[in-house]
Amino acid sequence: MKPNRWFVYQKERFPLVQYGAIVAAFSYSALCVSRMMRGEAGLPDGQAFLAAYLCSLILFFQLRVADEFKDHEEDCRYQPERPVPRGLIKLKELAMLGALGGAVQLSLAFTYQQSLLLPLALTWLYFALMSVEFLVGDWLKERPFTYLWTHMLILVFVDIFVTAFDWMKGTAVPPSGLWLFLAVSFCNGVIIEIGRKIKSSDEERSGVTSYTSAWGRRPAVFAWLASIAASGCLAIATAAKLGFATPIIALVLLLAAGAAAIAIKFVKYPSTGKQFERYSGLWTLVTYLALGTVPSMFSMFGKTF
Repeated sequence: MKPNRWFVYQKERFPLVQYGAIVAAFSYSALCVSRMMRGEAGLPDGQAFLAAYLCSLILFFQLRVADEFKDHEEDCRYQPERPVPRGLIKLKELAMLGALGGAVQLSLAFTYQQSLLLPLALTWLYFALMSVEFLVGDWLKERPFTYLWTHMLILVFVDIFVTAFDWMKGTAVPPSGLWLFLAVSFCNGVIIEIGRKIKSSDEERSGVTSYTSAWGRRPAVFAWLASIAASGCLAIATAAKLGFATPIIALVLLLAAGAAAIAIKFVKYPSTGKQFERYSGLWTLVTYLALGTVPSMFSMFGKTF
């Protein structure tokens, strides 16, 4: 087997540059928001960020591994060009790497603060239930909307775990208002999930699930826009709680206008669904940075965002 097979796998199934940037923005901003919600100025602890970031990145990789197992039969039948069906990487190898990642997560959480083991355990529990499709896999597959929100709930658990690297140092409960940021994360996850499964008729493949094939082109695009709107409103509410709603309103309106332009063009002249996936990543990255990282940096210089 070629020595670069893991590089090929990550490029095709878990692009580290893309995931690394979004997860870094998410992790750092989550810590910043938690800190600001507690009334603390300045930037988060570097050790907390590094540990939270690595734990989050590993978890998203573990979710990919779980998908490889769940979708193996369908991939072999309908998408044999993927790395696992074509024999580039074995499921056993992925399982071992995922388990090793779990050991790293456990070590990082325990080393930083032992109480973090509780939110980590809750995250693992929900992850385990997701991995077996809550024991109702066939029922869920017949209900794409239910499948969507039940799987995106994992982001709430990840958020609680990541922010706990901040608030568990001083209190036993999350700060008031943090639920708004958790809701933003949930909506951003929905945006990414729907965005990557919007396809033009030329991109649809037999046996491969997409929201355009399940719901229709217009309903799928509308659901994506509705998720954008929900994320934007919650981002504004989060910023209002932190005292800097005005610039976030302007940013949300600008980004929403771009999303609307993409949606309208696709409905009229469907070309490629890739633009939804790319814009979903951009929306997620920018909203996280705007809610946490940027205002925290401004506060270091005694300025408001």
